[in-house]
Amino acid sequence: MADASAARTKTLFEFKSATMPLIAVILRTVDLDVLSEALDAQLADSPDFFEQEPVVIDLSQLQDDDAEADIDFPRLRSMLARHQTQPVAVRGGTDAQNAAARAAGLSVTAMPAASAPKPQAPPAEPPSEAPQIVREVPVPANGTLVIDRPLRSGQQVYARGGDVIVTAVVSFGAEVIADGNVHVYAPLRGKAIAGARGDTGARIFTTCLEAQLVAIAGIYRTSEVALPDEVAGKAAQISLQDGKKILIEAIE
Repeated sequence: MADASAARTKTLFEFKSATMPLIAVILRTVDLDVLSEALDAQLADSPDFFEQEPVVIDLSQLQDDDAEADIDFPRLRSMLARHQTQPVAVRGGTDAQNAAARAAGLSVTAMPAASAPKPQAPPAEPPSEAPQIVREVPVPANGTLVIDRPLRSGQQVYARGGDVIVTAVVSFGAEVIADGNVHVYAPLRGKAIAGARGDTGARIFTTCLEAQLVAIAGIYRTSEVALPDEVAGKAAQISLQDGKKILIEAIE
């Protein structure tokens, strides 16, 4: 009888692993008044960007006193939910912060074992208390992620395992990253990083090159080096020459 009951139970539901888009909101301050203003300003032009997607609150980059500070997680959840996200978990916190997060109905998850390699950073920018919003989307092998909304300053999209196509502007301070190729069919003003895991054959394409930074397989070029007239503000492709040097060519 027990075996029959167990068999019936198995037919009613299953537990399976699932791969889902993941948004991480990386906090640099626990001052929720400051965060609220920054979120409102950063997402004002794209109020429906996230469409109720799940969010992980990342506390790993909090500094000094903030790293041990108490956090009002119910208020923080409400702030993020106001921008069409669904906070579901916390990572990178202390034991006390994790306990407070669980009390607020959030789960606690470990930091990822490995992140996508970034190119060597240009000179550090002044520190900012604004949250960094990272949209990481696993892409099937040889697949392509399509983004048809503007990327605003502080927003980052990472196509893990494939290419990414962006059909709207990538603003200054925004980042678009792919393990494969990056296509931006609009002004590229922020940062574009292709071959994020070392693919030296990856390329970057854009219909209007005004980039703050372009990088392929860890080799980068910043806007500190002026673009040639034949590619500045025009359609261009970026590749690696001999796997060692950024090559920018006009697309006729």
